[in-house]
Amino acid sequence: MFLLRFALNALALLVVARILPGIYLSGLASALVAVLVLGLVNTLVRPVLFLLTLPLTILTLGLFAFVVNALAFWLASALTPGFSVNGWWAALGGAALYSLLTAIINWTVGSADRQVASRDGQ
Repeated sequence: MFLLRFALNALALLVVARILPGIYLSGLASALVAVLVLGLVNTLVRPVLFLLTLPLTILTLGLFAFVVNALAFWLASALTPGFSVNGWWAALGGAALYSLLTAIINWTVGSADRQVASRDGQ
């Protein structure tokens, strides 16, 4: 299931690049690398950014989390050849749309995982 989610997340990133101006992906290979880098950034860097900006996030009632997500998205594009995000609004929109698409993917694949697990348990 991990490989399925990985491939679907790469396709989601390709959709984001296709829909939003200011986000460019050179192809499927770049999308696969970008998803890997984005996963690493979200695992290693984003929690530190959230911790450092926690007071500001609390003051803005959580809205500053969008800024942190956009920064993580932008950082991933800076670290990935063939993936570029041109501008702040593109990073913000790209992070929001990519998060929405991956949430749908994870929910869909997760519900399929639960169905398989319940069927195996019977």
